[in-house]
Amino acid sequence: MAIPKKLMKIAAVCSVAALGLAACSSPKGGDNGKGAETAKSIKVAALESAYGQDGWKAVTEAFTKQTGIKVELQMNKNLEDAIGAQMKAGDYPDVVHLALGREKGLTETMVKDKALTDITDVLDMKVPGEEKTVKEKLIPGFLESTNTNPYGDDKTYLAPMFYTPTGFYYDVNLLKKNGWEAPTTWDEMWALGDKAKEKGISLFAYPTAGYFDAILYALLYEAGGADFFQKATTFQDGVWDTPEAQQVFDVLAKIASYTDKVVPAQANKQDFTKNQQLILDDKAIFMPNGDWVVGEMKDAPRADGFEWGNIALPAMKAGGDRYATTFFEQAWIPAKAKNVDAAKQFIAFLYSDAAAKAFASTASPAFQPITNAGDFMSAEKKAVYGIYDNGAKAVVGGIAGTNEWKQALLFPIDSLVSGSMTKQQWIDGVKAKNNDIRATLASK
Repeated sequence: MAIPKKLMKIAAVCSVAALGLAACSSPKGGDNGKGAETAKSIKVAALESAYGQDGWKAVTEAFTKQTGIKVELQMNKNLEDAIGAQMKAGDYPDVVHLALGREKGLTETMVKDKALTDITDVLDMKVPGEEKTVKEKLIPGFLESTNTNPYGDDKTYLAPMFYTPTGFYYDVNLLKKNGWEAPTTWDEMWALGDKAKEKGISLFAYPTAGYFDAILYALLYEAGGADFFQKATTFQDGVWDTPEAQQVFDVLAKIASYTDKVVPAQANKQDFTKNQQLILDDKAIFMPNGDWVVGEMKDAPRADGFEWGNIALPAMKAGGDRYATTFFEQAWIPAKAKNVDAAKQFIAFLYSDAAAKAFASTASPAFQPITNAGDFMSAEKKAVYGIYDNGAKAVVGGIAGTNEWKQALLFPIDSLVSGSMTKQQWIDGVKAKNNDIRATLASK
């Protein structure tokens, strides 16, 4: 997914209680306001993702310049393996950037084992070098799900990082040159699909079936609002037997029926970019994706006049609410970190303008979920991130506590497209898996 923003200014007054800035007498370390000595250095472990290393290097350097606290930065594409072995040996990073939802599930394991530090107090800290608190800088809504408060209470253990709006990514020019309008309702979407078919263009493609989570959460809201979303994402009994669920099944199945038939064979880790290329070649119109696809395909060939666009899910009916799922990554502090106070300062600093600018200024920019994120975006990025400025509502959060749902709910999309599974077989599998997971959770 994609995301960045942050930094600057220390007051001369020595009231550090609100934030654990480095020290009153000097911004270069010392007493943290609680009688404890602030660490002179911290260890930060960050995933080396598609965003690269440059942003993190610049941020850690800026943090040291601001606070005097040195940072030992560790980055690895397989961060779980690297720090997992270290932690087993008792060597814990002070700050970790590693999101929920990854295949190896290290962050979920830390949550399950209650091995994270409560960072709720960081929200009321002033961002180092600035006058606003962390909470004041954050976009509203990012602290209202289990993605940050994993135990369903008001305590935050996971700091939101690198956000990206998902939706249907497409070539704006393809619609323009054909005289087509971006659909605002699902009925308009299917009508567009029929028009496109006459020209030999598919309505949909997708990288892999797992990308349908970009559609699913927003679709749950469209079908039944917050109440249905909560029931579906917590495996409530009978939730998939409801009229709201039937709407979800109907839309997803119809998307499958309008998907280019070459997609399933390429919907894997090796070939998924070939499916994304269908959009760039104007062979398909829409694909579910996130902002990261722009950087991921930056060197790929494309149709003349190609222009990235992104729309929220069409509404169920004219005038209805439209939603777009927002994904974001997480940073956290292990409970056994040795330098918790300095680590909290670093977490707070991640929301500074200086940090935001650093993350946004790389070849593959990432954007922090702060209210002035647009200040650091190119015109192209603003066009993608502006989805919420055009009336779409953000959906934050997802399925609670497990990734098993993907096996039953999303992965069969390939089989629906190829015709090797019927719609009813898929629905039956979803209901059975929902019951299995609910029973498993109840027994714990």
